[in-house]
Amino acid sequence: MKTIREIADEIGVSKQAVFKKIKREPLSTSLQGLTSTVDGRLTVSVDGEKLIKQAFSQDVPSTNHQPVDGVVDGQVDGPVDGMIAVLQATIDTLQGQLEVKDRQIEQQTQTITRLSDALVSAQQTAAAAQALHAGTLQQRFLLNENEVDYQEKKLVQGWFSRLFRRYM
Repeated sequence: MKTIREIADEIGVSKQAVFKKIKREPLSTSLQGLTSTVDGRLTVSVDGEKLIKQAFSQDVPSTNHQPVDGVVDGQVDGPVDGMIAVLQATIDTLQGQLEVKDRQIEQQTQTITRLSDALVSAQQTAAAAQALHAGTLQQRFLLNENEVDYQEKKLVQGWFSRLFRRYM
């Protein structure tokens, strides 16, 4: 990290000239994220320093050929090249992140499929267990019903036999 004064001394211009240059477009946009303030002084990273030096090393265009969006006669100037490089690096990083996210989505999709299959299997097992339990309850109910019928018959039979025994 270098201060504006150090960069100005290396280029051979005043500190004010460097400040004026970095405040103008497209250099000001290119320097975003490449500068910071340390102890009240503006410092510039190595990449930012290169952009500033490129801006001072370029020929000044004549009055007939004014730059439009950094392009003069089809040529791209240095700060725009730097910006393009930064943007390309950003695109590459984002594409890498996208590939990672795609793999994660695929893994999660596979996990969801396995869990769905396991859930269907568990539901089928639960339904079979319920059916078995219902069958067991029905058998118990029928056995108890037969037991109650037998007890009722015995009770009725016992009442009739006691009734007729008295009269016999």
